[in-house]
Amino acid sequence: MQNLINWTELFKDFIGIFAILNPLGAIPVYLSMTANKSVDETKAIAIKTAISVAIILIMSIWVGNALLQFFGITMPAFRIASGLLVLLVAISMFHAKTSGAIHTHNETLEALDKEDIAVVPLAIPLLAGPGAISLVIVNANQMGSWLEKLLLTLSIVILSLAVWLTLRLANNLGHLMGTAGINTTTRIMGLLLAAMAVQFM
Repeated sequence: MQNLINWTELFKDFIGIFAILNPLGAIPVYLSMTANKSVDETKAIAIKTAISVAIILIMSIWVGNALLQFFGITMPAFRIASGLLVLLVAISMFHAKTSGAIHTHNETLEALDKEDIAVVPLAIPLLAGPGAISLVIVNANQMGSWLEKLLLTLSIVILSLAVWLTLRLANNLGHLMGTAGINTTTRIMGLLLAAMAVQFM
């Protein structure tokens, strides 16, 4: 069992995916989009968003590499592209902003007119955006066994539960941490992501 599983790498992958999901950083956007929703509606949105994040990232683990092969994209090329994308996200996080590579202001305005905002834009591209999907595909490709991929899948489920809990408690967390607290956390996550992006490339 010890030989089949690299626990250190799994832990790094877990932290990296959590950093790029950055559910705390999504709180201000989530609160602005659900300001006119009822309590029951916000509960439903939080659950649906978390489930969507899980589905998107789990699919990335198991079919991401096959899609790359189908389009003739080599893993070294994809790692460089992923590294650049994650680095752009990390730089935006240093400035405590949502990267345009993840979510734009126009998309936010468009989402305000939508009835269902859980899948688009909350799950994708705000949380499980291109950077998160790329990160998961690269991490899954580095794994040497199916068991490690299963454990990564379990990690995604745990992270999705964290997303649900964060959104469910968004009002309380927003008041508790304040803008400064959320921005500080976002910058720390950005530092971790920047290091991972450089390592990818």
